[in-house]
Amino acid sequence: MAREADPMMMLMRAIDADARRAGCAVTLARAASTRWSSATFTGARHELTVEATDSPALDAWLDALPAAELPVRAQLVADLTVRQVSREAGLVTVAIEALTVGI
Repeated sequence: MAREADPMMMLMRAIDADARRAGCAVTLARAASTRWSSATFTGARHELTVEATDSPALDAWLDALPAAELPVRAQLVADLTVRQVSREAGLVTVAIEALTVGI
């Protein structure tokens, strides 16, 4: 029997790959998911905190992230928001919220 893929881990891998393509590396600092459903869809809300070294490439990636096409198998990233960005001594901490729904 095949194991069901974890949407949170697939989302984090997609975010990591997208950041690397943009020339910046991110590290997952915190992640949490809660189930979500509407009258027609089921999925999950995800809260992630990532950390990275401050750079112009990171700023450009963060600006583009909400519109990025992030491949998550059997899921659609229906919404993604950069909620907060804080900078301290060259380290950037980014709070991201996303909604994935099954397709």
